[in-house]
Amino acid sequence: MFSVATNLGSDGVSSGMWVAVLASYLLGSVPFGLVLGFARGVDIRTVGSGNIGATNVGRALGRPWALVAFLCDFAKGFVSSFWLAPLLGGDAGADATLAVLCGGAAVCGHVWPLYLRFRGGKGVATACGALVAIDPVIFLGGGAVWLVTLATMRMVGLASIAMGVAFPLVAWWRQADEPYGMEVVWGACALALLVLVRHRANMRRMLAGDEPKIGRPKQGD
Repeated sequence: MFSVATNLGSDGVSSGMWVAVLASYLLGSVPFGLVLGFARGVDIRTVGSGNIGATNVGRALGRPWALVAFLCDFAKGFVSSFWLAPLLGGDAGADATLAVLCGGAAVCGHVWPLYLRFRGGKGVATACGALVAIDPVIFLGGGAVWLVTLATMRMVGLASIAMGVAFPLVAWWRQADEPYGMEVVWGACALALLVLVRHRANMRRMLAGDEPKIGRPKQGD
């Protein structure tokens, strides 16, 4: 998707690059799930898992609001990689590396939001938005894994973990034919690691046999 060089040269490391990354982090920090909850008179941090992401929004407000929350969080990653990187990045603005950094900054903002004392969500939706901006095929490959895992195992947490692990595999397969290099693969690897870390509680519940499944009463995220 990017007709660019694969590495930032010395001229590309500009103040614009850091402005783009910072702006992406601040955008990622906007807690849309929490805002939607407040608009409906609910503090979603007191419901279900207490997470500010789309899954817990769905528990608190219903599935239509979960979709709205997902799209808002998705947009944070997409706007950061697709728009903020070229707009604010200066000489580095057309480089895939900056798109990866801006997308990663947005994910970090969602996970560790400045506005909520660095206590946020899991970052999956925001990461998906960034990946669509960088290479939609990576998102589609991971999304297919998410759908298959969810259909067979009926656990949203497990589906998210499987999707996160799939992202760097698809990125590695794609990078040979796309105008970007290993920077996208390494970015996807960092994302996969973050997904695993943020789903530690889910993995513990899976091992204990307590992870909620679709269609059954849910106890956590």
